Amino acid sequence: MSTSFGRRPLLAALPAASVLANVAPTIVQAQGDPLKRHEATFKIKDFKLQSGTVMPEVTIAYETYGTLAPDGRNAVLLTHGYTSGQHMAGRKGANGAEGSWDGLVGPGKAIDTDRLFVVSSNMLGSSFGSTNPAFKNPNTGKPYGPDFPDITLVDIVNAQKALLDGLGVKHLVAVAGPSFGGYQTFQWGVTYPEFMDGLVAVVSAPKGSGGEAAVKTLVEQLAKDPNWNGGWYYDKGGVTGILTEMRVATLKRYGIDEQLAAKFPDKEAREAEIKRRAETWSKVFDANSLVVLRKASVRFDAEKDFPKMKAKVLYVLSRTDKLFPPSIAPDVMAKLKAAGVSADYFEIDSDFGHSASGLDAAKWAPRLRTFMAGLEKRS
Repeated sequence: MSTSFGRRPLLAALPAASVLANVAPTIVQAQGDPLKRHEATFKIKDFKLQSGTVMPEVTIAYETYGTLAPDGRNAVLLTHGYTSGQHMAGRKGANGAEGSWDGLVGPGKAIDTDRLFVVSSNMLGSSFGSTNPAFKNPNTGKPYGPDFPDITLVDIVNAQKALLDGLGVKHLVAVAGPSFGGYQTFQWGVTYPEFMDGLVAVVSAPKGSGGEAAVKTLVEQLAKDPNWNGGWYYDKGGVTGILTEMRVATLKRYGIDEQLAAKFPDKEAREAEIKRRAETWSKVFDANSLVVLRKASVRFDAEKDFPKMKAKVLYVLSRTDKLFPPSIAPDVMAKLKAAGVSADYFEIDSDFGHSASGLDAAKWAPRLRTFMAGLEKRS
């Protein structure tokens, strides 16, 4: 189902972050890839956070698909979820989240890489190549660990903006992403309202929830691992045991049982596969990244800044999502309407819960294609 609201003129864009940045020289291109996929890293010197803290150097890992137009105005930014990474199209990683939007992004697909230049970056604080708590603190020569500075969604978006500037992107057709990626999408809409034509926020919300109690609960869970040591576990063998346990619970909350039911009808075999995926993830994702990003998420609030938003919005939820149930849609849409934002709502009729946007891509790809086509005409 869908709902559409009109719009009125809104506030001017906020000033861009002041950073010095350069693209790292090592770029990998997959040969014979119709996506024209590149992998690279981008470095930002003296990156100032909202808190005032200056990080001497920040690395942002990213992928691109397609080709940037000479005028730099055919780009789309993809933003990923809390525990996933930037490999949103073209291939699937072991944790099941990588490549999850492959049904939506590529030649001839809803986000058409024959016409669009797609950038997918690993957000600041995440564990798939960007600066995170496991990175070496240049001031100590040891991992940042729990000393990693507090970051916000604005900081994450500012780092992405620096990356786009470095790549020569002058304007975005859209920002799009699921879950925590939806948080980033909404934040983009109010931090750089003039920089994009559209926002596609999927299985997400414009405001975080849980408060500091959610952070406290997360740390208490992690502390159950005997190697936790107040977050200084790097020379103690890590905390993969508790991470695996937590990941199993997360995957089940995301709808993994329904996803694997056909391939693993036997419950015992299905449980073994879920545990295998969880163990694979726990070996690469840093526990302190969970804490850093959780802090950022509970403090996130783009809703209060809706009057600054100028882009058209496509807000997409899943019928069976337990994290962001469709019951939250009327309130979000009403607040967008009150702020004069042009917004459409679409509900994915899926049994795959929080994972529906990728696993049931075909059920909403036509709506996304129509939305993107309208934006491309504007650009």
